Amino acid sequence: MFDYTESPSLAGYACTSAGSKGRKYMEQSGDLRPMFERDRDRIIHCAAFRRLEYKTQVFLNHEGDYYRTRLTHSLEVAQIGRAIARRLNLNVDLTEALALSHDLGHTPFGHTGEEVLNNLMQGYGGFEHNYQSFRVVDELEERYPEFDGLNLSWEVREGILKHSSPHDLPCRIMDEFLPDKVPSIEAQLINYADEIAYNNHDLDDGLKSGYLTLEQLKGVELWERMANRIRERYPVIDDKRLVSRTVSSLIGMQITDICETTYTNIINYNIKNLDDLRNINRVLVHFSPQFEAENQLLKKFLKEKLYRHHKVDKMRVKAEHILSKLFETYLKRPNLLPPKYHRKIENNGTERTVADYLAGMTDRYALDDYKTLFETFERV
Repeated sequence: MFDYTESPSLAGYACTSAGSKGRKYMEQSGDLRPMFERDRDRIIHCAAFRRLEYKTQVFLNHEGDYYRTRLTHSLEVAQIGRAIARRLNLNVDLTEALALSHDLGHTPFGHTGEEVLNNLMQGYGGFEHNYQSFRVVDELEERYPEFDGLNLSWEVREGILKHSSPHDLPCRIMDEFLPDKVPSIEAQLINYADEIAYNNHDLDDGLKSGYLTLEQLKGVELWERMANRIRERYPVIDDKRLVSRTVSSLIGMQITDICETTYTNIINYNIKNLDDLRNINRVLVHFSPQFEAENQLLKKFLKEKLYRHHKVDKMRVKAEHILSKLFETYLKRPNLLPPKYHRKIENNGTERTVADYLAGMTDRYALDDYKTLFETFERV
């Protein structure tokens, strides 16, 4: 007989499916998987998750098969999140569900797309990808006859809303999710799994593309310290393998630092269960002071040398133009939207409906849609 319960080794401060606040809509099911495992599987099988394959991380999808996309980024966040959760005896299924869903609401063309949509939506509630991820799982996915969305557990929905820093979200939404309280430790660790993943894979992609060089990285303490260790161990290592081993070692070292710092906080604040966490109301997951300082220098380097690289800026200009023109056109002519979106305008308004449509696009779809609308001889 199979045991469908969660691991008995989970710490008292971990979330459990048995202790969940449940789902928004009651369901009748003979499925014996724990709730958070089912949440993870629903996320993997939803349309928004598949579309992440063709959404930009830093480099446009058509620039090369090597570079990370939102999908591969989400998988790397899940891998790092699982590693942290296992070491701290947290709920791995909940951690994985949060990691795989954290970017479901992201726009095409990376953070540029989010900035453009937010500017266009000023006066209409703005646009923020964490809230959009929540809208995807709570409303926009259409897979079940009984309800819209994926009907995920309260804990996954809370973690999606509280990812990264707090945002000015509608009170009617936040009031359900303890707005003045920190989320679970599983939700907290996703912020850092996300940061570890994108810092390191952006370094890797930046070096692969030639936008960054090893010479530039000589002034970045965190990188230089680890690269020197690799060189000492392998004196004749080539640059390609050096980059691979350094990135891998950095990820491992950061995971260890997060785990040690977090566990020390759990002990120091005497966190025995979730009630203790909510009562102390502190973010327990973070880097040690030394790592935090070094990580900030790494982020500053990436911002200045990669994210503001002139070729990345050219993509940014293109993305701004394409999304702005699409938004303007669909706002003036909402009849051009696919029929299923016509029904949403009455409830959500034209602006929000157009933003939902554009946010759901992949890079490739947005480029093709632009051609269809504005290039004279392009077939409709």
